[in-house]
Parts: sequence; structure tokens; C-alpha cells
Amino acid sequence: MALAVTLLNGASFHGGCCRHKVLLSSLGPLLSNSKLYSSYRRPGAEPEKKLSWQNADFSFKKSIEHLKTQLSLLKKETQDYLKGPGGNPFSQHLLEQTRVLWQFRSQEDLNKWVISSDVEIGGKSKVYIKLGRNNQAALLYGTLNTEVPRDGETKYSGYCSMRSRPEVGSFNRKKYYDWSNFNSLYLRVRGDGRPWMVNIYTDPYFSHQKDDLYSYFMFTRGGPYWEEITIPFSKFFLSSRGRVQDNQHPVWLDKASFLTLGFTIGDKVDGPFQLEIDFIGLLNDRAHKEKFAYEAYDKNTPV
Repeated sequence: MALAVTLLNGASFHGGCCRHKVLLSSLGPLLSNSKLYSSYRRPGAEPEKKLSWQNADFSFKKSIEHLKTQLSLLKKETQDYLKGPGGNPFSQHLLEQTRVLWQFRSQEDLNKWVISSDVEIGGKSKVYIKLGRNNQAALLYGTLNTEVPRDGETKYSGYCSMRSRPEVGSFNRKKYYDWSNFNSLYLRVRGDGRPWMVNIYTDPYFSHQKDDLYSYFMFTRGGPYWEEITIPFSKFFLSSRGRVQDNQHPVWLDKASFLTLGFTIGDKVDGPFQLEIDFIGLLNDRAHKEKFAYEAYDKNTPV
């Protein structure tokens, strides 16, 4: 026990240091109540005085159960890898035209997503998510409030978002989506006429790219009818910390970068909103020939 406490005390739980990833993954079931990330703290608020390892639950039985679960996941991943891309035969992968990524039919499907709002920075917007009528869709609803918190630092407020949880493989390894066989995002939604922003979050190679975000607009028409929306990936533009970048490049759809998908509303209009999502999928539109919709600068212009 003393050795474990010494290791935990020496590890940096609030940082992203690579040499502690193995330690954190191995002690995952023991740290169910601890925070392994630094959450937002309002200006002037005092940091927590209790160390992370003091909330750890050291249980040998839980560790054995966790190890068995991870080994079974590793076995399934190996079988799927030997079978073909995504666990499907290679011939099926080549002929695949559509793929449903997320559909909302149960509470388990909702648990794959996380909702947030400007409450994290002291705002007053509210957002909720639940299953729709007959458990056939996800209903995202709430109230947008653009009132800026009086903390002396925040200048803008008024947003709500919904974001998918990152896929995790065996032994807490990150899993990446491979969408290289498709060229469009395909959704079936029913909104209230308010515009949304569809966001693609990446896992960059360098720390200065951690705020990179690929986005495009989704306009809902309102009314009682469902609508099917197709957004080509060539339309997504790059931004960082809310600023559109001059140097644009297409979204890399291979396994190297793509991590999560999200929806954000922030149209600066106070009042209620709602968005129903039946499913989110991919489409290989053979008629779409556009590679990239924006001007790309040549970095190595000859003199």
C-alpha cells in the first residue's frame, strides 16, 4: 500500500505526461471517484485541497475483474482485425455505401454522448437530453441565455453543445474512427428552425493543435416533418479557439486524427431550442466530386 501511495503521489494526474499513461490505465478501476483531468475553475475560486489519490478505492477484486474485462475486449479486437476493416470482410468494406454510426433507441445510446453549456464559465444557458417519443430519437432541448457572467474576464456567453464520447478500446487505449471510405456526413433530424454548428474534433500530433476544430453549419427548417441532411466533408473549415484559420486543409478521415463529433448552438438568440436526432451516419456520394471547398495556400512557393 505504501508503494502504491508513493507512485500515485509522484504521478501527475492533472497533466498529460506520457510516462504516466500506463500507470493511469492500470489503476483505472481503482480511481472511479477521482478526477484525472483539470476541470474549469472560475477566476478567484480556490483549487481543491484534497489530492486525487486520497479518493482512490484500492480493491484487489475490482482489479481482477477489470483485467478480465480488458482481456476479453482485446480478444474481440484481435478477431475483428483479422476479419477485416471494422470487423467486416474486405469485399464488404469496398462496396459499402452507407454506415450508421449512432442511432438513439435506448438510454445506453444516450450515454455515448455528453452535453455541456456556458454554465461551465458562469453562464445561465441550460441544456438537457432525453429519448424522444416512442424511444425513436434523441431529444436535445434547453434554453439559450446570452447574459455574460460578471467575473471581469468573460466577454461572450450563450452556447449549448452535445458531443460524442471518445471511443475507448482495451486497456483504455484511444480508438479512432476511419471514415476514409466516405465523403459525406448523413443525418436525419427535426429542428425548430435554428442553425447549428456541426463540429469534428481531432486528436492532433502536437500540443499547439489541441484546439483545432473542423466545423460546418446545419440549418434546420422547423415544422413537424423530419429532414435528411447531407454535409460533404469537403465543406468543413478549420478553426482554432473560435478563429477561422487562413491556412485551410481538408479533414483527415483516416484513423490518425478523428476522435469525436459534436453539435453546438450559439446563434445569440435568447430563448428555448430543441433538436431531435434520429441517426447519424456516413454516405459515399458518387456524384460529389469536390475535393475541398476552400482556397489552399502553397507553403513552398518558389522564389
